[in-house]
Amino acid sequence: MNKNTICIWYDGQAEAAARFYAETFPDSSVGAMTRAPSDYPSGGEGDVLVVEFTVAGIPCIGLNGGPTFKHSEAFSFQIATDDQEETDRYWNAIVGNGGQESECGWCKDRWGISWHITPRTLLEALAAGGGDAKRAFAAMMTMKKIDVATIDAARRGD
Repeated sequence: MNKNTICIWYDGQAEAAARFYAETFPDSSVGAMTRAPSDYPSGGEGDVLVVEFTVAGIPCIGLNGGPTFKHSEAFSFQIATDDQEETDRYWNAIVGNGGQESECGWCKDRWGISWHITPRTLLEALAAGGGDAKRAFAAMMTMKKIDVATIDAARRGD
């Protein structure tokens, strides 16, 4: 196990979430699973308790801790995309698999984890500052899924 690993709390669905992430994002995989050595408040002996997985190169563990704690937008994954096709693919995979759209490139998967599906052109515009950033930011504020062509047009001042 890595020295520092992101731990995400699930209500019995850590394995399903890990498998979905591994199927959806490159450089992602499902690793070892630890089963509960005895009954616990949210499960029984032998149930999957912890799942090691990687999401786009980031090591994580999923803990099947039960319904006590809920996810919020205070934690999210940001996936930088190279074009509209990649943006659409990830957005549609998350939203189309029981997730929900939000604003400004944010969406939630069916387990309540928040994701930013963010085209690099938007990140570059914001980093550039000045008029590029202002126009791209204003365009982004009107969107759910980010539209690359609209962001590029805003950067140019079209």
